[in-house]
Amino acid sequence: MDSAAPAASKYEQSIERCRIIKERQKTYRQLTGGEESTEYFEQLRRESLEAIMSSIYVPVSRKAHVVTDPPKFDLESYIANYKGRTRLERLYLIGVTSTFLGVDALKMLIKEAKQGKDVTIYMDAWAALTKIAPDEPEVFRDDKWTDATNKANAAEAARLETQLKGYKNNLIKESIRMGNEDLGKHYEATGQLGFAFDAYSRMRQDMSIPRHIVGISRHIIEVCIERKEYIAVLSTAQKMKGIAVGPDDDKIIKPFIHAAEGIAQLQAAKYADAAQCFLQAPPGMGTSCNTIITPNDVAVYGGLCALATIERNDMQKLVLENSEFRTYLELEPHIRRAIQSFVGSKYAACLEILESYRADYLLDIHLQQHVDELYTRIRSKSIVQYFIPFSCVTFETLNKNFAPPGKTIEKELAEMIKCGELDARIDLVSKTLVSTPKATRQEIQQEALKTAKQVEREARQHLLRMNIIAADMEVKGLGRRGMGGALAGELFGGN
Repeated sequence: MDSAAPAASKYEQSIERCRIIKERQKTYRQLTGGEESTEYFEQLRRESLEAIMSSIYVPVSRKAHVVTDPPKFDLESYIANYKGRTRLERLYLIGVTSTFLGVDALKMLIKEAKQGKDVTIYMDAWAALTKIAPDEPEVFRDDKWTDATNKANAAEAARLETQLKGYKNNLIKESIRMGNEDLGKHYEATGQLGFAFDAYSRMRQDMSIPRHIVGISRHIIEVCIERKEYIAVLSTAQKMKGIAVGPDDDKIIKPFIHAAEGIAQLQAAKYADAAQCFLQAPPGMGTSCNTIITPNDVAVYGGLCALATIERNDMQKLVLENSEFRTYLELEPHIRRAIQSFVGSKYAACLEILESYRADYLLDIHLQQHVDELYTRIRSKSIVQYFIPFSCVTFETLNKNFAPPGKTIEKELAEMIKCGELDARIDLVSKTLVSTPKATRQEIQQEALKTAKQVEREARQHLLRMNIIAADMEVKGLGRRGMGGALAGELFGGN
């Protein structure tokens, strides 16, 4: 499965998208009496231009890996844990990435999309399924549904905008807030995330109680995660932390904040910060955050980031003995086993467990772009820890324990030495990894004797000073040069 569609296919999809947008414009003109100056109409024009440009450029977000190995999860059980737009996005990612589950995921996505309002995601799923499984019955494009849905979406948008305009004329703040929220939910359901963000943002000026602030912040974070605007996610999450709410609401808000911040830090490749966010997530998340993440995801994301960034000596205390994170680890026993193996110096077992779940993680919407980097960091840490007690290790042993399937470890070792991660040298003749020369035993003994003499000298001086003080004697001549002054300086100056 190629990551980029052929030029002809991209062009046909763009033309179809332009046709849909023109239908929306036509319907909107009929409903508004020819009005074209509204923000909604301008957005349609911008979408039309983007559709034309998409026939030339492939969006980076659509470029995906190709996963040929079967994952360990059941598709229906996996996707049932999510709701909202993340459910559609995850199905699409699996559909265009997995050769094993791709067809089933796209068929499920088409069915799911037709139960909603987002025509664009339906067309994306249809185009992908047409390419990989042209003989499936779902390949038949339901133009009747797309036309009817586009008209209904435009009519609903016009109705909500007219209703909101009436609320603004009447200056009813609560009604204005609810009107913007309804408009934002409609745009989010139809896939117009930019419009949804604008509508939710307008709610801020009409908020009156903390619960309203929490609600709008959640909406904005969810939309920003879908739009991959992670700086906005972090700033909104910080604002949520300062909101005073009741204990019941606090139990729901805190896990959501930690999850959102963790996702944003993960996507920014700040794995240490992401690990801290997930490790500090309070238990009891349940289904309260399943529009962006599940408790199982917290265990996986937190566990992998911790393995990649936290020192082995700290893993037991910060991860395995972490009472809050332990609740999440129990949901993913293989992550707990991998961490226990790493802490117990069973590095090959740790890497083997992680490698067996690579296909699952490559099908995750937030992990996919980071799996290779996280695995490389974990493997590098394992090699460094493994090599500490040895002065020489053969490539054969290292390849057996640490090399990725079908690859050798030599190039990675050279890169680690170059970056300063591994204090060693490569002997290509004997094909061994050799530790750098350390101080000889004779040098260590000489340094120890020198230190012992210094300690003895200081001890004698302290004893002499104590005896002088005990005898009620006074050493004169502190300001004069000569032997007396030098002796006084040694005794009372601490030299």
